[in-house]
Amino acid sequence: MADLPLVLLHAYPVDARMWNAVREPLAARTRVITPDQRGLGRTPLPESDREPSLDDAARDVLALLDRLELERVVLGGCSMGGYVTLAVLRAAPERVGGLVLVDTKATADTDEARANRLTAAERAESEGTAGWLADAMLPNLLSEDTRSSRPEVVATVRELIDAQPPEGVAWAQRAMAARPDSTQALREAGVPTLVVVGEHDAVTPPEAAREMAEAAPDGKLVVLPGAGHLTPLEAPEGVATAILDWLPGQAR
Repeated sequence: MADLPLVLLHAYPVDARMWNAVREPLAARTRVITPDQRGLGRTPLPESDREPSLDDAARDVLALLDRLELERVVLGGCSMGGYVTLAVLRAAPERVGGLVLVDTKATADTDEARANRLTAAERAESEGTAGWLADAMLPNLLSEDTRSSRPEVVATVRELIDAQPPEGVAWAQRAMAARPDSTQALREAGVPTLVVVGEHDAVTPPEAAREMAEAAPDGKLVVLPGAGHLTPLEAPEGVATAILDWLPGQAR
């Protein structure tokens, strides 16, 4: 696994720039690939009459691996990126040599969470996202400590959210709302799995991370103190160190 490239998928509603502070230390050890996902960042939303599904996002990842001629990778993601990672695992487990699951979960949405996503998707389409999406999400994405004492991180996350196209935001919300439970796929993966979570993650809390680490046959859990849901932005050194400490010992 130490010889495999590392592909990291970003969270919602931001883009691959969320990995900027993590990329440099990781790239000193391995090849790092951080694509924008469909409808977000610089990747357009394809025209389609299909219902939004993370299975299509997973196919995008597999198509990228094919274009780069990568037979197998260590695949990871934060939040929605973790959901897409698990969708790739369901679709093509032979392409995954290791998993990095950051501030995410393997279970499906509750009915309440699903309804909230669909409401947000409709609002994004009807009103755009300016003036409300960042305000609504920041309290859930960043820990109270980060919001109160690190204005530069708050400003970065706000800028990333405000840059996302409303149609991509709406697609992502509907696709996440429709995702299935992936716990069984994680149990059957049989590959080394690193689970990283912020101590104060309010969206996918440490107990959900612990469940994933326990479900994976070869799982390791790292909890980063003081951080919330976006640990690659709140605690990039901790995320990078967790991955670097894990990679060599798991080589196979």
